[in-house]
Amino acid sequence: MKAVGYTQSLAVTEKNALVDVEIDRPQASGRDLLVNVTAIAVNPVDYKIRHRVNPEGGIPKILGWDAVGEVVEVGNEVENFNIGDKVYYAGDLTRSGSNAEFQLVDERIVGKAPKSLSDSEAAALPLTTITAYEMLFDHLAIKKQSNASDEVVLVVGAAGGVGSIALQLLKCLTGATVIATASRESSKEWVTSLGADYVIDHSKPMAEQLRELNVGEITHIASLNNTGAYMDDFVEMLKPKGRLALIDDPEHLDVSKLKQKSISLHWEFMFTRSMFETDDMIEQSNLLNEVSALIDEGKIKTTVGKHLGKINAANLIEAHKTLEAGTAIGKLVLEGF
Repeated sequence: MKAVGYTQSLAVTEKNALVDVEIDRPQASGRDLLVNVTAIAVNPVDYKIRHRVNPEGGIPKILGWDAVGEVVEVGNEVENFNIGDKVYYAGDLTRSGSNAEFQLVDERIVGKAPKSLSDSEAAALPLTTITAYEMLFDHLAIKKQSNASDEVVLVVGAAGGVGSIALQLLKCLTGATVIATASRESSKEWVTSLGADYVIDHSKPMAEQLRELNVGEITHIASLNNTGAYMDDFVEMLKPKGRLALIDDPEHLDVSKLKQKSISLHWEFMFTRSMFETDDMIEQSNLLNEVSALIDEGKIKTTVGKHLGKINAANLIEAHKTLEAGTAIGKLVLEGF
């Protein structure tokens, strides 16, 4: 089967940073589904793994943790899916990725794909949906309710993939006041279109901008990038006993600054459930199905930023370049081999 991988960790500017390869088609067993992949999305985790993991023995490493496709085989322990089901999922960091024609994935981290979206539109959603959902509702414990609440949520770096779905989940499922951060005009327009009540610029002192909004203290912060640099602002803005959650990997993070206000710190990593096969692993399937229903009801829209064409090495290299430059708005998707 066709796939895109790499055999050596190289800079994205190098000729063989990613290459087109042929590998064996796997077979489903246990709780695995074998999915014929029709569309994928690309995430920062893809280039981070390419940077950090050097494959051994010349065996190509296949990246990719966002996919849509059709189930073509099921393992003997599968309970919730059948051959022919259209599915979407982010996959498992410890297994071969979705930049391939066929992929094995545990049914407990798979959802039924939204019927109202094209394959590429749906491919934009799984990883960021799981990350945003777990961050907002598992870690930050934001209340799900239809009426207005006294919660004020700040989403930092809101124009990217996770922020784009987090804003919609907040507006759709909570009564919170939602403040997004964005520094470019195009980013500001994007986050406003996704439901942000207010927008502030994270390239300028945020606490001062917040005071000008006069919306009160922040109760929750979802920090999606550059957390270490913003820590002083976070401590100033957060209400005593507020909650801070992050997804990035700051080199230095002085958590002692959180003590005086009893601010709780939460780290979201959406691969934890699949990596450790946690008791609640099935919750990823459940939340993907919940969001799929919300999409088909017209309450949440896809976060596609740009369609880059077919799934091949040349187009994936362009995706990695864009993500490494930090210039993407929404998700980058590819479709078909």
